Amino acid sequence: MAIVAYNSKELDMLARLMRAEATGEGNLGMLMVGNVGINRVIGDCLDFRNITSISQMIYQSPGGFSSINSPLFYNAATTSEKNLAKRVINGEYFHPATNALWFYAPGSGNECRQTWYNQRNSGRYKNHCFYVPNEGVCKQLY
Repeated sequence: MAIVAYNSKELDMLARLMRAEATGEGNLGMLMVGNVGINRVIGDCLDFRNITSISQMIYQSPGGFSSINSPLFYNAATTSEKNLAKRVINGEYFHPATNALWFYAPGSGNECRQTWYNQRNSGRYKNHCFYVPNEGVCKQLY
């Protein structure tokens, strides 16, 4: 059962976003990016107030995803990528992205910052560091 409303166009966009942001990090990395995106839709807090759809989340400006400018975002999503997107739309979560609203790649050999834009680090997966709001700030995520 989906935890956010979506249509086939949004499923495709989410799959393409996940690929463009984390293709080098395998399926698990892409799933974690998907978690962050879905959290932004359901969170209704901080920088993501009034983000109510996958389309709004992907194209949010400012604050959206830089990968929407990547050729990887504009190539058609595969069936496998769409299946990964369905998993996060249906509520599968993967630590450290479980409650995360942000991630960034600090670069090879660099450590994750303990905080990023006043949000605490929840962990790292390969080259992505994930950041969560404090409990109580985004009640829908906890």
